Amino acid sequence: MANLDTGYRPHPHQVEIHRQMARHRFGVLVCHRRFGKTVLAVNMLVDAALRFPGRDGRFCYVAPYLKQATRIAWDYLKDHLAPLGDHCRVNEAGKYATLLSGSRIALYGADNPDSMRGLYFDGVVVDEVADVKPNVWGEILRPALADRTGWAFFIGTPKGVNLFSELYESALSTPGWYAGLYRADETDLPWLPAAELELARQTMSDAQYRQEFLCDFSASAENTLITFDLALAATRRQADQRLTGSSPRVLGVDVARFGSDRTVIFLRQGPKAFEPVVLTDADNMTVAGRVAKVIDSALPDAVFIDGGGGQGVIDRLLQLGYPVTEVNFGGRASRPIWANKRSEMWDELKSWLAAGGSIPDLPDLKADLCGPTYFYDSLNRMALEKKERLKERGLRSPDLGDALALTFAYPVAPVAARRQQNTLETDFDPYGR
Repeated sequence: MANLDTGYRPHPHQVEIHRQMARHRFGVLVCHRRFGKTVLAVNMLVDAALRFPGRDGRFCYVAPYLKQATRIAWDYLKDHLAPLGDHCRVNEAGKYATLLSGSRIALYGADNPDSMRGLYFDGVVVDEVADVKPNVWGEILRPALADRTGWAFFIGTPKGVNLFSELYESALSTPGWYAGLYRADETDLPWLPAAELELARQTMSDAQYRQEFLCDFSASAENTLITFDLALAATRRQADQRLTGSSPRVLGVDVARFGSDRTVIFLRQGPKAFEPVVLTDADNMTVAGRVAKVIDSALPDAVFIDGGGGQGVIDRLLQLGYPVTEVNFGGRASRPIWANKRSEMWDELKSWLAAGGSIPDLPDLKADLCGPTYFYDSLNRMALEKKERLKERGLRSPDLGDALALTFAYPVAPVAARRQQNTLETDFDPYGR
């Protein structure tokens, strides 16, 4: 079986990828449209199943949705397994193929992660990773590879800041991981000649062309409020300590509303945002106690809390004597150029980033900041995309972004009497951890 001709004819770049994956347990491949990534992925699984030394090899192809996996990979899989004849049985209903040796290749959708929970895999290919929810890798697939030290291969085209971008960035510097990036203007594939690429460039927006054909993670949709470039630049700069020390300290608190949301406590002083406190599954009393501890430690000049989900926290803190301000995200903005208060705060956050704001280098924070889009309503007011719409697009609630945006709710002046000095040393922990 090792010399079986499955009809696969890899182009030179695919050959190089196969070589690299033979030497690495994990890999991330960023490639342009029409590269042949699905055929590559399917044949990687077929080859692994044919070469598996035991009788119970388990391999899977994962796409964001099972219907999507079926539409783009199932026919390829059957075609390349067809030369095995009676040595392979295909189950159309279950969308898996079993070799006579006992090895199995199955299709799964990341939209139903429970279908993979508790299984083990010897090899996994995750396609279109940008649309896969982050927990699928950490909670489902990675544990499934642990029993028999299985391998994993992530493949796709950039789509902003998400699991795919973070995996690629991490793979570049992680031993044992392979990271490959293939742009259309560098691969010289015969079915994508220069004339066709030029026509695509002329008929697509700049952001679309850079994303789809140049594999540019920083390419954002035209209506993305905070671009990847802007967020990334903010993680790489150091705030001017002189400006930081003379600026008011402002605390933003976004309280979780639903089970998957996070409660976030974010402190900002002038151009510097400190690493936030993130709580999950915390009740109002616990959150109020944690916020009180931060107030006692950081001595903020103002505390702004989202009133939509934090009313219980606000009531408890006021009861304890802490001066906090409720902010209604859907309330009226300070000027009619914004549709509501949340839109205003996020727009002010964007201006702060553009003016030199510094943020901690956290994957979740960058993803939150670059997620929401904006539009103009019937009154020509800028309106930020709602959380519900973000979740419909497969993104989670931007809780870290909302908490940081809350620090721009209202103008704040430093209250010098509340502390002897206005500086925050670089090794100072404002949260009292």
